[in-house]
Amino acid sequence: MISITTDLLLIGTDRHASQKVGSQINQPSAQRPTTMISNFFVLSPRGDTIIAKQYRTHGDIGAHERSHTEAFFRKVKFWDDMSQSVPGGYASIETNAETPQSSQRGVESSNASLGDAPPVFIMPDGLSYLHVKRNGLIFGCSTDRNVSPSTVIEILSKIAKVFKDYCGTLSEEAIRKNFILLYELLDEMIDYGYPQVSNTGNMINPKTASANSVHKPVISSVNADGRKNSLNSNQKNEIFVDILERLNVVFSNNGYVLNSTIDGCIQMKSYLAGNPELRLALNEDLVVGKNSGATYGSVVLDDVNFNDCVNLSEFENTRTLSFVPPDGEFVVLNYRMTGEFKTPFRIFPSVEEVAPDKLEISVLVRAEMPAEHFGANVTVEIPLPKCTSSASCSLLSSISGQNTAEFVSREGKIVWTIKKFPGMTEQTMRAKVNLNQSCTSQVRREIGPINMSFEIPMYNVSNLQVRYLRIAEAMPGYTPYRWVRYVTQSNSYVCRL
Repeated sequence: MISITTDLLLIGTDRHASQKVGSQINQPSAQRPTTMISNFFVLSPRGDTIIAKQYRTHGDIGAHERSHTEAFFRKVKFWDDMSQSVPGGYASIETNAETPQSSQRGVESSNASLGDAPPVFIMPDGLSYLHVKRNGLIFGCSTDRNVSPSTVIEILSKIAKVFKDYCGTLSEEAIRKNFILLYELLDEMIDYGYPQVSNTGNMINPKTASANSVHKPVISSVNADGRKNSLNSNQKNEIFVDILERLNVVFSNNGYVLNSTIDGCIQMKSYLAGNPELRLALNEDLVVGKNSGATYGSVVLDDVNFNDCVNLSEFENTRTLSFVPPDGEFVVLNYRMTGEFKTPFRIFPSVEEVAPDKLEISVLVRAEMPAEHFGANVTVEIPLPKCTSSASCSLLSSISGQNTAEFVSREGKIVWTIKKFPGMTEQTMRAKVNLNQSCTSQVRREIGPINMSFEIPMYNVSNLQVRYLRIAEAMPGYTPYRWVRYVTQSNSYVCRL
């Protein structure tokens, strides 16, 4: 959907731009611009340009490249303010339409653009800018072509992944200390604005080694074919397995679950010399498909898709996967689970009108996971009506110094943070809200929905387990270290009011 919409928007930016595009189409093929990406850049959280690569010049734009990245960063950083004052988002693209219906769509787009900057938008220089955010860094590019946004965003994501594989970690420090290596990789991945190689396993062995001052990279020692052959003397034979689950849950105002899904994956990162074949065993009672005759207590997954490197010859009988791990960090399988499951947190809100212009909001959050687990960096956000003048919060908690709640007037919501939320406990927050007008049904509808974000280490909701991880063929003196980690995160954890 985004591909079609943005392609149309790029063509209809303004009358001069559309004439320019039309003239380029009518030109002979030798004279048409042949670049998909004009500029590529990586920006730090402060807006500093860490890496920049120009594939095509546009008049005098090349002489002012830094000013354009600065203008792009300001646009992304202060999208809310600029959306209200300066046309430049999706709404600005339809300002030339002459019909009242299209004008109304432009107003609706302007109202919908509040919040984070979209991944694709047009700047005053006439170029389309596309970007993704990874670990606080912005991977972006610009183009004057009517390209597919989905394709370019996927390219940027692949570049970020390759950078992480070769640097070990994706941070500003790692990029600055490996910028010669990363420029070499970038030359191999993109040629004259067109993507060439996007997978770590297909990269040619770079001449520049990774810096030793940052976290160990996945690609440490490779031969001429680009495959790992041996380890450094101070590097262990290790393999890391992460079972990641992201929860999408919708609660009613009385705490009942209305809708719930789990999007999970098994992710691996291999530091094994020689790339031996591995065997990964999952639950013996694992059932794929709801209508597959599952027994009570078994793990039922709606659907599963596997990496191309996985051999499934033994999966049907023993639930065992065999594969040779490719270079870099990769996903062994993705799975999805819907239906009823025990949610780690439950939310019980209540709203009471104590005076015509005063409300009292109470939110109780109960951790229903086992006591040996805990939720880390828990945040509960409660949007308040636009007519809110002030709000005071009080906490009923046994946790001291790790539980804070405040009203953020600029964002119009209460932010309640809990650094560590132990299992089998509950926390309560009460807020007294003062309004500038009388509380009506319309005002009450502006409260909520409550949004909760958290991360639970060493815990998964679906009960999908790794029984063992072994090397397929016994190798004398080869003793790898295996690390398995379970992580549950909130993707969309919402309670309606």
